[in-house]
This record gives sequence, C-alpha cells and structure tokens, in this order.
Amino acid sequence: MIDQFERLPGIGPRTAQRLALHLLRQPEEQIRSFADALLAARSQVGQCQRCFHLSAEPFCEICRNDERSNGQLCVVADSRDLLAMERTREFKGHYHVLCGLISPMDGIGPELLQIQPLVRRVDAEQISEVILALTPSVEGDTTSLYLARLLKPFTEVSRIAYGLPVGSELEYADEVTLARAFEGRRAVE
Repeated sequence: MIDQFERLPGIGPRTAQRLALHLLRQPEEQIRSFADALLAARSQVGQCQRCFHLSAEPFCEICRNDERSNGQLCVVADSRDLLAMERTREFKGHYHVLCGLISPMDGIGPELLQIQPLVRRVDAEQISEVILALTPSVEGDTTSLYLARLLKPFTEVSRIAYGLPVGSELEYADEVTLARAFEGRRAVE
C-alpha cells in the first residue's frame, strides 16, 4: 500500500507511510467507500465535450453555467490550471483545456492537443477575447506563440501577466521572473 501511495505525484515515502497507516486504522466500511469512490471516478470521469475539462457529464459544470460570460475564453494546459484559475474567483468566462503543451522534445505537436477544437470554438461562438494562461516555460511560450498566430485573425488574444509572487523579495527573484514582472507592469491608480 505504501508503494502505491508513493507513485502518486507529490507523495514521498513518509507521507505514503502516514496515509497507509491512517487507512489501516479506519473501519472497513470507510475503506470500501474510499475504494468505491476511486473506481467510480476512474470509470465515470471523462472530458467535457466542449472545453475538455474533467467531467462526469457530457458538459462540465462551468460550460453548463449560463451566468458565465460567453465573450471571454481562457486557455489552460490542463484541468489543474483551470482549477487554480477558478480558486481566484476573478475569471467569469469560459475555459478551453488543451490537454498539454507543445513540446517537440517529447514528441508532442499541435496535432496531439485540443487546438483545432479551440479554433472551431472561437469561430463558432464568436469569442471576443482569448486569454492564454499557460505556464511560463519554453513549452508554454511556444504554445502561446503558436496559438496567438493561429487565433489573431479571428479574435483579440491576450496573455496573463507573469511576475513576482506576493510577499517575495526582489533579491531572490531570478532574471526571467524580474523581466516578466517589468513586461506585465501597469499604471498605478
């Protein structure tokens, strides 16, 4: 059981041991519930047919929400990024999950991502702005440049600003982060 927990991302040997020991102290019915929930999630959760976010329904909860703005579309690499954006409670539009980033070194080209559905969606839904919220990495930058070139004929394309996290010290920031912070600056109000 410890070995299985260690296979999960972010779980080291000590955490795996703590989780295993915790579960061994639980009543059998609770462990059965946990196991059933894992199996149900594996068999029932798929992708939203519209945005490719994880969903147990044909369309995810965000796509079904009529109160969200239809004019803006935020593009993210995967569902973890979507959930991070949702935690901010700032974005009121819809999302599109690419299911990865362009990475020629790993053999991942645009054809392996949900890019063509994105282009069709921007055209069909008359999206006024696509906001690229991709990781500031070589792969994220490559994907952003590719998407911007592809989408600019149809709509306005913007990218979230990158920079310093709140509470950090300038002296500890690397050069790329500082440069991005300068690029993403805005007027003081």
